[in-house]
Amino acid sequence: MPAPQRIPAKERTVSGIKPDDTRVSITGTVVAFNGGTLAVDDGSGKINVTFEEPPTVNNGELVRVFGRTMPVDGGFELQGEACQDFTGADMELYKKVSGLWESSLKQL
Repeated sequence: MPAPQRIPAKERTVSGIKPDDTRVSITGTVVAFNGGTLAVDDGSGKINVTFEEPPTVNNGELVRVFGRTMPVDGGFELQGEACQDFTGADMELYKKVSGLWESSLKQL
């Protein structure tokens, strides 16, 4: 029997997370790291991401995190599933491609 598949993660900004989002990916800068919790700021807001096993990151690093949304007072937190190092990524190109992808999906 094949393993169950995860719900795909929706690429979001922190301020763009919706109540019906189950899994999301956020790309931003690590602004705080304490134990298993990262604070990631993407320019639209800041979100806490909690991991069972802390990833190897440092403050100031650009990362993309994948996680399950958890509602909290005044917003959301993420239960982290993966943390990807985005150091050296061309964020302008990344945003451009993401925008084109979103536009093409709306046309379907």
